Amino acid sequence: MKRLLCVVTLMLMAANMAQAEEIAVIGGSAALDKFEAVLKIEPNNLKYGNDYRQVVIKINKVEMYNRCIAFFENLTAENPKAPNAWMNYGYAFVDKIPVEGAITQVLLANTALGHFSTALALEDTWLGHYTRGNSYVYWPAIFGRTPKAIEDLTQAIAHSEKAEKLHSFHVRPYIGLGEAHWRLDDLAKAREVWQDAIQKFPNNEALKKRLSLDDDALTAFLTIHFEPGKRVDTDLTILWEEE
Repeated sequence: MKRLLCVVTLMLMAANMAQAEEIAVIGGSAALDKFEAVLKIEPNNLKYGNDYRQVVIKINKVEMYNRCIAFFENLTAENPKAPNAWMNYGYAFVDKIPVEGAITQVLLANTALGHFSTALALEDTWLGHYTRGNSYVYWPAIFGRTPKAIEDLTQAIAHSEKAEKLHSFHVRPYIGLGEAHWRLDDLAKAREVWQDAIQKFPNNEALKKRLSLDDDALTAFLTIHFEPGKRVDTDLTILWEEE
């Protein structure tokens, strides 16, 4: 059995994302078996956890989301100090939101926040602060979590400023930070954040879009963007595509 697991590990380590997607399309749930086997060996592997979740999203069935959540529940129980396992555990709850009703969606989102916090307590990272901060932005200001979003996203920006290289994905906390200020009805501050960001990321279409809209159009656009139940993009592929 151990030899089989090692073989599977080597196969997946050699595969790129395109190959993983091919496995997902052809193998369906069988692909999940392979990813689960590898993650039991490398629980802190962020990429394998991400690719595993993308297969689940492609299948898009409640029972597969439940399987994914149960798998990461066991994985984190067996490896409580693996921050990336906790990150993927949180993302698994976010991934399930579109297939559930309104009340369950809130419970899933709240549980995800807890897992992101656990990951951050284990390792202070750009991804952790961005993810938790962006999650807070999805909560209307009445819940009182917008200041927490601003704090986390500011921390994420601070991390990116210390990075050896500025990547295109480092724009994301700037976008979220502006949206957090929009939540607080401070559109002037939101535009100030985005205007600062466009100097660093002049070709970013999301920034251009937000800066091109007047106040009413911006509010209409972001209201639709944050519509409850919409799928949030949790695919982290861009993180290693730019390495």
